[in-house]
Amino acid sequence: MTTALRVPEELSARVPAEQRGPGLDRGAVRLLVSRGTEVSHHVFGDLPRLLRAGDLLVVNTSPTLAAAVDGRIGHVRVVVHFSTRGDDGRWAVELREPDGKGTTRARAAGPGGTVVGLPGGARLVLEEPLSERGERLWWARVSGAEVLGLLRGHGRPIRYSYTERDQPLSAYQTVFALPSADGAGSAEMPSAARPFTARLVTELVSRGVRFAPITLHTGVASAEAHEPPYPERYAVPEASARLINAGKAGDGRVIAVGTTAVRAVESAAGPDGVVRAARGWTDLVVTPERGVRVVEGLLTGLHEPEASHLLMLEAVAGRAAMDRGYEEALRGLYLWHEFGDVHLILPQEDPHAEHYGSNGR
Repeated sequence: MTTALRVPEELSARVPAEQRGPGLDRGAVRLLVSRGTEVSHHVFGDLPRLLRAGDLLVVNTSPTLAAAVDGRIGHVRVVVHFSTRGDDGRWAVELREPDGKGTTRARAAGPGGTVVGLPGGARLVLEEPLSERGERLWWARVSGAEVLGLLRGHGRPIRYSYTERDQPLSAYQTVFALPSADGAGSAEMPSAARPFTARLVTELVSRGVRFAPITLHTGVASAEAHEPPYPERYAVPEASARLINAGKAGDGRVIAVGTTAVRAVESAAGPDGVVRAARGWTDLVVTPERGVRVVEGLLTGLHEPEASHLLMLEAVAGRAAMDRGYEEALRGLYLWHEFGDVHLILPQEDPHAEHYGSNGR
């Protein structure tokens, strides 16, 4: 991504779309469409006319957890972000400093053995850094409470200081979210799917667009350092694998809704591009060098120019297309972050698509 691009603070989406005016729903966001370096401006409600019968949308069903909990180290207040549950019962956590508007910068969490007091007398003990990349995330063990119960009773959605106020957990759930049998979920919302409503899904299905559900439980994003994603738990069911392979073999396009869907599908794809049912942990980082084997298009939010996710977008669309799209997003004053506008990246050669004129607002 062009390093000269900078996102002004006023382009941060501070509240959900449905709170910006009377009569609006969560689909009241703008939609930037890129086909190669050709860019057009739309509203999200145009999506059914931009897709075609036979297209397949891969959607993440992971629910969002109330993953932020207040804690104390001695007399010092901290916010604990519960990121990912490990197979051994520990959790990857991030400590951040409260600032009255969500949380500000990540706090240096070490050394190992640090104890964080949690509500209800529970205690969290930091054991070891998650990786050698740094000390932002630590493996930690909680005593005196079951973590998912702690989150239900005392947690709130993770919120950063660019938003205006706390929101209920329902504002962070997508229409595709399904409860997990084990209570697992995402630390941060798989936000590319947020603008979908039940009515829009019904319209898409009536036009012959299909949906393939997958699950990837997202961890805590690196808000400052923009590190590559850490390992995350995912599942691609057999039925979805069949749908994706059939879509690849047919005339439709496989379009991932969010970078989480890309990571899951590409993790389940073999070198031959065939997707097979899979579940477990993925440490795949999709880059232009690695490329994509399955995904042909992507619906995603707008990422800051230095964000690691942009490497994945370049793998799907190419560097020139991404530079052009983001220049237009800035020029058009699109809104960033989880409550912001969205970007639909389609293949450059698209002879069957309807030519749809710009109606950006």
